[in-house]
Amino acid sequence: MLDRLEHALRARPERPAVLSATRTGATRVRATRGELAELAQAYAAALHARGLRPGDTVGVAVRPGPRALAVLLALWRLGLRGAVLDPGAGAEVLRARLALARPALVLADAAAQAVAGWARTPARRARLELPELAGLGPVATVGPRLPGCAPALGTGAPRTGVPVYGGTDAADAVIVFTSGTTSRPRAVVHSRAGLAAGMDTVASLFTAGPASGGHDAEPVLGGTFFVLVPSLTRGAPVALPARSPAVLARQLRRLRPRDTYLTPPQLRDALGAGARFGGRVWTGSAPASAALLDRVRAAGADQAWGVYALTELFPAAAVESREKAAFTGPGDLVGAPLPGVRAAVDGDGQLLLAGPAARDRYLGEEPDPWVRTGDRARLDGAGRIVLEGRCKDMVLRRAENIYPGLYEPGLHVPGVELGVLVGVPAGDGDERLVAVVQPQRGVPEPALRAALSDPLRRMGTARPDALLFARIPLSGRSRKPDRAAASALAAGLLAAGHGGPA
Repeated sequence: MLDRLEHALRARPERPAVLSATRTGATRVRATRGELAELAQAYAAALHARGLRPGDTVGVAVRPGPRALAVLLALWRLGLRGAVLDPGAGAEVLRARLALARPALVLADAAAQAVAGWARTPARRARLELPELAGLGPVATVGPRLPGCAPALGTGAPRTGVPVYGGTDAADAVIVFTSGTTSRPRAVVHSRAGLAAGMDTVASLFTAGPASGGHDAEPVLGGTFFVLVPSLTRGAPVALPARSPAVLARQLRRLRPRDTYLTPPQLRDALGAGARFGGRVWTGSAPASAALLDRVRAAGADQAWGVYALTELFPAAAVESREKAAFTGPGDLVGAPLPGVRAAVDGDGQLLLAGPAARDRYLGEEPDPWVRTGDRARLDGAGRIVLEGRCKDMVLRRAENIYPGLYEPGLHVPGVELGVLVGVPAGDGDERLVAVVQPQRGVPEPALRAALSDPLRRMGTARPDALLFARIPLSGRSRKPDRAAASALAAGLLAAGHGGPA
């Protein structure tokens, strides 16, 4: 599909490709199909001119939109491997991930550099030498530069002689970081074949094609790569969801998309702002309850779908609101495995998945055909997947996976006896992230709060919602922290008015 996309974009270059909303909810064109194709070609030429060749790794920290898509298309064309970076993950985590991926070049927009702190120090010998991030590779700016940003990638390199990758589909395409620790991060590696298979599966879920009568294609609302590529390949423009719930509600009313993809937090916020839907609505990246899907249909959607997906396999299963509401057994029905996806449950009750779209391996590890999801589950009589809880320690806050093990070491400042990060239910599948800290005897809490302020700040977008001081429950022969009990303790203390913002 990625191979077909460039031809599809150039077939009707004058048509809009990526849209966004003004504050009134009106639609503006961020890029036409021709502009997007030209930008991808310019980025490919610039990367080739810098000496990057098939198999090299390029870090990508660019906000969703035309530039991010153009970068990924350029990497695909050249056979480069893209490592997706989260600049808000915190300095230690980001540094460890860069050390594992070892990119030959990091592409970042100005906003990402500001969040990560890369733009605090002016570029050395601007435009003559790329600044290095602690020796882990040069950085180039994609899009407008701000003071202190790295030199621009540039789009003026000659486009003649830029090759199109013709190697094996088993080659690496993308790296996405997941769990692990700061000292030993973990990253999912998808092959070109696996990435293509995932997009084909998404395309089979929703048909984003021309409207009846052969007029302009009906728009799709969503901002992920897996929405953009299939939609644009089939001729439909894609509107990036507005960040403000009120603007998003106005955007939906004016745009009237035939397919909408929003995360559960976005859906809840939009419904709270009075949003009305139409066509089919898809949601994933976090648990979507039957009640939430029913609310979406009550707000006008013809269908409301929950999609079960993982970083290691996107998508794996899907269920429509009516089927989910009719399910009366224990657990959370997420639907039948999608075509090509195989599901099994191991002896510990953990859900295992396999299929063409599954990750090839974890970076630095051997390939494994089965994805261990970390979710406890069962398969019902119809072969549908029913989730029964999580095996691995992870907090889902506003559709973002937060792995406590990455950040808990930062809580152990002098005076802290024990510190954990736990999730506390916040309603409808969402969680609050709470730091529970057990002080050493005799250490005053105000002094600890002051000592923790900098470590908490360095956690970036994983910064806890609240900080509590309490004795942490332990369990088992090894007397490890009992996370379930700590979560219940935190929920009770917060309900009683204890604690404060982290």
